[in-house]
Amino acid sequence: MLFSLLYLALRVVFRFAADDTEGDKDLEILVLRHQLKVLQRKAGRPRLRRMDRVLLAAAAWVLPRDRWTSFVVAPQTLLRWHRELVRRKWTYRAKRPGRRPIDPEVQELILRMARENPRWGCVRIQGELRKLGLQVGATTIRALLRRHGLGPAPRRTGPSWSEFLRAQAHGIIACDFFTVETVFLKTLYVLFFIEIGTRKVHVTGATTNPDASWVTQQARNLAFGLDGIQAPARFLVRDRDSKFTGSFDEVFKTEGAEIILTPIRAPKANAFAERWVETVRSECLDWTLILGRRHLDRVLRTYVGHYNDQRPHRGLDLGAPNAPQHDEPTASLKDVRQLDVLGGLIHEYYAPAA
Repeated sequence: MLFSLLYLALRVVFRFAADDTEGDKDLEILVLRHQLKVLQRKAGRPRLRRMDRVLLAAAAWVLPRDRWTSFVVAPQTLLRWHRELVRRKWTYRAKRPGRRPIDPEVQELILRMARENPRWGCVRIQGELRKLGLQVGATTIRALLRRHGLGPAPRRTGPSWSEFLRAQAHGIIACDFFTVETVFLKTLYVLFFIEIGTRKVHVTGATTNPDASWVTQQARNLAFGLDGIQAPARFLVRDRDSKFTGSFDEVFKTEGAEIILTPIRAPKANAFAERWVETVRSECLDWTLILGRRHLDRVLRTYVGHYNDQRPHRGLDLGAPNAPQHDEPTASLKDVRQLDVLGGLIHEYYAPAA
């Protein structure tokens, strides 16, 4: 009943208002404002785009402040938008004077020359570029090298450990220890050697007490097989572990090898040995419960046989250390057989002889 009376009263008021010349417009504005309040109650705070802010801020600059109640945002927001627009008007990116930037291809060529020739200075690189018809200043080259962490030539003299190992790979043997915990929580120490050039691994033994006599004997055992290496061993890379004694080093010195000690706390200096430890753990030992030393010897003997004879190596163009790379395709995929290693932990695939 109350809303019916209110409805009839509003009809009379609106009719008298509409009779005026501007009455229709005022009534339309009243309806739009009421609809806006209804939408605000339903939709909550609106999301305004940048163009919406520009339009509202410009309108607020013209309308009196007592009319700002028709906006969907607070007066403080309108003032803030206006200040931001004014600040952006006077804030722009200044054009920095100077030389034009170097072409990206030229930059890559400069960085390549610096990395491949660590003893070259900026002037030498500038000369090489000039031979190719490229004019680049020495100062520009120096700034580019510093941005990419390549200091001046004196700091880049001499090969890095990885460059040295690659250059001398076929004459280097690396060795290291790793530990294995048995199911009875007994610690076993494993000594192994890896030929850098061929990636061939030799596990000489495991023990609970790697004293000087045991370690020296493992060195002698390996020395008997050095004649089978393609290139004579010129270097033995090892860390500074106290288990490697003077008598251990003397075995290799008598064979003509020089002992190279890696820097302290620098595992990457013996990266090939460290990588093999990660490989044998992730592919074998992490999935096997070791009962004791003899069990560990059998497991490692089997895995090393797989590693040297069958496992593909990226460093050997996906070949194995003891197996040549076969480029001829198998006659039929149906001929491929599977061989289980270590109880099916590892699978080898081969095609039987015709």
